[in-house]
Amino acid sequence: MDATDTTEIRKHSDQKCVTDRITEDSHVKDASSQTDPKVQGHGPRLSKVNLYTLLSLWMELFPQKRAVSENETEHDLTRKTGLVVVHERRVLGLHCSSAELHAGQVAVIRHGPRLASCDLYFSRKPCSTCLKMIINAGVSRISYWPGDPEISLLSSAEGSSKASRLEAELDAAAAEKLKSSSRPYMGVLLQPLSCHMQQFVEETSSSCDFQEKIATDLPFPDVPDLFRRQLWRNRDELSRAFLVVDEARHCELLTKMGLVTFCAEPYFSNLRQHMKDLVRLLSSVASSLPLLEDAGYGFYLKGDSGILSPPDLPQDVIRHCIIQAKLLAYRTEDPKVGVGAVIWAEGQLGSCDGTGKLHLVGCGYNAYPVGSEYGEYPQMDDKQEDRQSRKYRYIIHAEQNALTFRSTEIKEREKTMLFVTKCPCDECVPLIRAAAIQQIYTTDLDSGKNKNDISYLRFDSLQGVQKFIWQRKPQTRDVCEQQPSPTIANGCLKHARQEEPDMLSTKRLRS
Repeated sequence: MDATDTTEIRKHSDQKCVTDRITEDSHVKDASSQTDPKVQGHGPRLSKVNLYTLLSLWMELFPQKRAVSENETEHDLTRKTGLVVVHERRVLGLHCSSAELHAGQVAVIRHGPRLASCDLYFSRKPCSTCLKMIINAGVSRISYWPGDPEISLLSSAEGSSKASRLEAELDAAAAEKLKSSSRPYMGVLLQPLSCHMQQFVEETSSSCDFQEKIATDLPFPDVPDLFRRQLWRNRDELSRAFLVVDEARHCELLTKMGLVTFCAEPYFSNLRQHMKDLVRLLSSVASSLPLLEDAGYGFYLKGDSGILSPPDLPQDVIRHCIIQAKLLAYRTEDPKVGVGAVIWAEGQLGSCDGTGKLHLVGCGYNAYPVGSEYGEYPQMDDKQEDRQSRKYRYIIHAEQNALTFRSTEIKEREKTMLFVTKCPCDECVPLIRAAAIQQIYTTDLDSGKNKNDISYLRFDSLQGVQKFIWQRKPQTRDVCEQQPSPTIANGCLKHARQEEPDMLSTKRLRS
């Protein structure tokens, strides 16, 4: 990953000099997979490093139906881990631990020799069992989140037996030995967000197509308040999952992991701030799709008779995949509209991954053609009169990039599913049909609209593909329509926020 003004913190041990990187410059310009490294698009944009880090954290939370073993205790040492496999800036795999295999073991099973020269991004420092296998496969770089490792050091100190505590410390020592004696770079690689990134993500998440769909269908609920409740709940849950609240405890954990230099100031404060910023950003993106029990919404197939049919795929899994696409959208080079797309397939073979039988086919975001310079192309949108200076004829759409840079071939016998943050346009509809994609999960907010340079007229007539649209649950449709409008006092809606004293902010996000 290209980055400028990067500060390297070097730790010298008796065995080997090990480099752990953390960038200090808040104006790091990152190279895109689509355009020349010397140029940068308008507005805030996620760096590649932070995108892969966020995807790995989110993959750790992939919904699973896990049967609790009789031998499993409350202080089980092994923590679920997310993993992103990248080769030459292209995502080859999104994985997470299963009940039997760790994330690193899953990567070896799934990719084998294809791991050579790959970059791996873990949501936790992998255990020694995984490390020895992926190092042996010839990976180029191993980056991990500087929190509680895969073999938990936090739980071992809080209540495990003496044997469990010893096991965790022995694994940490073995992992450090593998790190210091191995060829690939291994350490922490985080980059600070640009100064306006947090505000930009919160505003765009609160006004995205999924939120607008709720506001269009149900004008009386306080949709911004729904977003805020989701935002604070997500920050709470994600902070507990990925951040060590106690600073002294975090320093102790970093020391046991071999990251002693991060405990010194100002590096420790910078590290914690970068971690908090990324967790907050992930919370904002996750809040763009409300939890089903709060919003009464989901993805459903509308038949010819108007009856809504639920998909075979669980709603929480669909939501998880859509948020993956939402994260990708913040890498866009389109200064106005960010779109992300992820393609998953449900295979026929037995599952070793925590995703079950699902495996990644491809992912992408809208950007200019590979190798081009950003400044070479026009930036004007459809509001300007000069049609020759508009961007639409030059932007590669998210669906097109996902199909072009796919990591595996699409097989007709497998159920292939496209998750995209906006309704596919007329340019992408024939590609989706020809690629043998069987299902689409998206919104229909723009469906049937003609915006001159880009239109969405062909999506409704798309045949041979099941279209699951973000809409209200069938069982709540009649109930909501029969409910009277809420009480209005002084022109303002009364809502449940008064019952939540822990809300830290009462300001509305700008629309």
